[in-house]
Amino acid sequence: MFDLQEYGFTQAELSLDAAGISTDLTGGDIIPGRVTEIRRELYKVVCQYGEVPAVLKGSFYHAAEAREDFPAVGDFVVIKYNGNGNSGITEVLKRRSKFSRTDFSGHQAEYVKHIQEQVVAANFDYVFIISSLNYDFNPARIARYLTATRRSGGLPVVVLTKADLCEDFSGQIAAIREMAEAVPVIALSSKTGYGIDELRPFLEPAKTIVFLGSSGVGKSSLLNSLAGETVMDVKAIREDDSKGRHTTSHRQLFKLASGALVIDTPGMRELGLWDAGEAIGIAFGSVEELISRCRFSNCTHKNEPGCAVLAALNEGSLSPVQWKNYLAQKRETLFVENRSEYFKSRREFHKSIAKKVRNKRDEGFNGE
Repeated sequence: MFDLQEYGFTQAELSLDAAGISTDLTGGDIIPGRVTEIRRELYKVVCQYGEVPAVLKGSFYHAAEAREDFPAVGDFVVIKYNGNGNSGITEVLKRRSKFSRTDFSGHQAEYVKHIQEQVVAANFDYVFIISSLNYDFNPARIARYLTATRRSGGLPVVVLTKADLCEDFSGQIAAIREMAEAVPVIALSSKTGYGIDELRPFLEPAKTIVFLGSSGVGKSSLLNSLAGETVMDVKAIREDDSKGRHTTSHRQLFKLASGALVIDTPGMRELGLWDAGEAIGIAFGSVEELISRCRFSNCTHKNEPGCAVLAALNEGSLSPVQWKNYLAQKRETLFVENRSEYFKSRREFHKSIAKKVRNKRDEGFNGE
């Protein structure tokens, strides 16, 4: 009998009770499991019988427009077990944490009712925000990942890779620590092993870590280093700009020798902040407190008298970098909200045109 508790199952038992499913794991066709891999419509789910292939039951598709609980890697699910083929996923259990991004659905975005939430990973304890110390180092991007992580329910850890390629990276660490405040910042090299031991306190049995970072930052190399073997292929980056090709093409959960679980995700250079208002308030609480002290409630923070933000910038208590990151993330959140409204108004416009065309056509028929 496979021990699902090694995959963090004990942290989902209350959800199972609510679903009316027995938590004794003693057989039966309807059993709990955890999603470990997704490739298009085919899932892999670890359960008491081991890792089994699974597909979604039809109820997921019949209510596709209303549901937001399509399974993600890391989800605890209820399956109807089939020992001779694909098991069926019947329900996604309540998530204790999730990482989401906005999904504009490419060229089909104008046909959806609203900008959709795309869940990248679920039920994790830590988020390793991974950035390399080469030319790809981008504090603004790290700030955006930090904001999204605070919203997710996971605890962020900033991991700066490829330390072997830098003679002195103290400046980069100082910049991130100033921005991230109490968040751990760890510089390491998967090639030489430098700094790897600093990650050990987070690699506890049954704890889940999700890796986030753009392509070429060394997520696969770090995963291989932590696993002690090659579990992911590593592709070389371009030397001229340090850009990488995507190594991970799908999301997958790995179990390390320590018992910790790692969810690797495809590189995401652009991260749409989903429902980030609350997270921005947490990440930039001191900035929003300054804004509340401005003399005018509609202060633009450009040249108004009594602007607390300008005063803080002038005296150095608010760094220009922090202010810039705050404004950038507020703009992105507004963009997401406005784009949703744009698509909604566009659909209404096309509906009104279609209605007028139908009325004209009907009038023509009546006239004959």
